[in-house]
Amino acid sequence: MNDKRLYSPKYIREVLDKFGFKFSKALGQNFLIDGNIVRNIVKGAQVGKDDYVLEIGPGIGTLTEELALNAKKVVAVEIDKNLLPILDYTLASYDNVELVQGDILKIDIHKLIDEKLNGGPIKVVANLPYYVTTPIIAKLIEDDLNIESITVMVQKEVAQRIVAPPGNKQYGSLTVFVNFYSDPEVLLIVPKTVFMPQPKVDSAVIKLTIKEAATDVDRKLFFRIVKAAFSQRRKTIVNSLSNKELGLDKEQVRELLEKSNISPKARAEDLKIEDFIKICQTIPSLDI
Repeated sequence: MNDKRLYSPKYIREVLDKFGFKFSKALGQNFLIDGNIVRNIVKGAQVGKDDYVLEIGPGIGTLTEELALNAKKVVAVEIDKNLLPILDYTLASYDNVELVQGDILKIDIHKLIDEKLNGGPIKVVANLPYYVTTPIIAKLIEDDLNIESITVMVQKEVAQRIVAPPGNKQYGSLTVFVNFYSDPEVLLIVPKTVFMPQPKVDSAVIKLTIKEAATDVDRKLFFRIVKAAFSQRRKTIVNSLSNKELGLDKEQVRELLEKSNISPKARAEDLKIEDFIKICQTIPSLDI
């Protein structure tokens, strides 16, 4: 590997031509071609010389290279076997990078962290394909992994939904889910023009700082309540919770909301996470 940086569009084309690589639409491959964005992602993730980093979908190694320059070790998981020889070539100068071929949704991440990332805590940094953004984030934050933070590139609209406040039309079940497990913030908006090939929409880099989820909450019941509430978001909370999902009738829901100090005229988008927690904790007190 020479001293050319991987975010150079000219160099990227040289490398892709050298290996005869073709982009896969099915895998949502869009490679970053802007050095400032790459540096700002790593800076926003606060990656330092003592950090162990898990990267998902390294592509040809543009972000991986910047991570390697700042972190103690980077493990990059790539699903596309065709990219492995390219990554071996582009990252040959970095002895603190380890490549793993596989699907992050199927890999045992606990085992990967224990065996390759010093047991954690780790920082996750990734340019995620749009089509698997939500499943990947869900796996990372639900599986009780030793993760300190998750800094990922996602579709701009998804980032806006994640950080939407109560009362906002974009506030929904995804918002509640992510905020239950983490403190999210949008670090930067990324125009579609800094990718090769260009996607149809702009992106955003979002950082999720993992926090201790409430331990006095039945998580399964909590998310059943959230799902029921947002399944009919235009209706009042009395109507949306009066369904087969929870097995409650309207009178029981009214009693539930009264005990939880929540207005029966409210809609799901008006409720804070604390309100959903109150509902969850109050349900066992109902005579049902």
